[in-house]
Amino acid sequence: MAHPDARTSLGGQLGTVKVAVVIIATILTGFTLYALRRMLEPFVMALFLLIMVDGVARLLNARVPGFPKKAALPVAIGAIVLVFALTIWITADNAHALALQAPTYTAHINTLLSNGAQRLGLNVTPTLADLIEKLNPSRFAGVLAEAVSHFAEAAVFVLIYLGFLVASRQGFAAKTSQLFGSAEDRAEAQRVFFRVRRGVEQYIWVQTLVGVLITALSAVLMTLTGLSHIPFWCLIIFMANYIPAVGAAIGVLFPALFGLVEVDGVTRAIVLLVGLEAIHFLVSHVVQPRMQGKSLNVDPIVVLLALAFWSAVWGVTGAFLSTPLTVLAMAILAEFKGTRPLAVLLSGDGRPDADMAD
Repeated sequence: MAHPDARTSLGGQLGTVKVAVVIIATILTGFTLYALRRMLEPFVMALFLLIMVDGVARLLNARVPGFPKKAALPVAIGAIVLVFALTIWITADNAHALALQAPTYTAHINTLLSNGAQRLGLNVTPTLADLIEKLNPSRFAGVLAEAVSHFAEAAVFVLIYLGFLVASRQGFAAKTSQLFGSAEDRAEAQRVFFRVRRGVEQYIWVQTLVGVLITALSAVLMTLTGLSHIPFWCLIIFMANYIPAVGAAIGVLFPALFGLVEVDGVTRAIVLLVGLEAIHFLVSHVVQPRMQGKSLNVDPIVVLLALAFWSAVWGVTGAFLSTPLTVLAMAILAEFKGTRPLAVLLSGDGRPDADMAD
């Protein structure tokens, strides 16, 4: 019979080995996700869009009396495509208008630089051309071209993946019955799927409503301060809101900074900046927590860490998908005894599958 001290020592060694295995597995997983980012990014984004399409289709069937069941999916796909087309049109139209007004903005920036130099007592007054020359934008031309090329490539693959996912969704039920032999295993897999779907849909729903509220209030303030290109800035504020924790705060900075260039007088620009940030703070810290409640059950510090991790791995795409991917990871980790402690750490109340039990 083994000595109790020996068993304790062996148990401690096994615990250390488990921790080391988890750390190594996490590092390898992160490296794999980064190495395969060009392939995985569009697929995960397409899967995310499929959940959105499916949610809109089910909403039409549930909330619109007499709506044809077979027409719900095509209408949902058309609505998503229309939103993306409208986004591209607003961006292109306002980019063209901003380019035409570039000389006016350049003169205004030079005036601001001249006033700032006089207040600071500088002998030489800088101009925008001098700043651009010192920054040497040609150094970033290759990076910008690569980013645009990657975005266009990813957009094409997202649409391709989405089309194939929509076409193959009818066979998901048959595949599930073959993957899981017993009825208990199939029910468990279905519960996990429903939990992930509900978490993602709830996150999209809350972020959309919060984004609409912040955007509407910001549009009123931008109109009162005389800012132009309001639809374009509203689009940026709304889209940035889907990046958790910091997205909305960053999104409202763009029109505020542009206000320094366009709006006459620094006072109005400061009012615009303070007002936009106040709107974001009020909605994000007072209204949003009441709407979201405990639906996601993800610890706030985990949201920040997930944002940092996925942004480092997949860039902007990872920032948008960080919270849904965390919900997915928590639901899967909670199903296995060995990884359940990780799911408990990710959860907000220590019960990662409490909603499934309810």
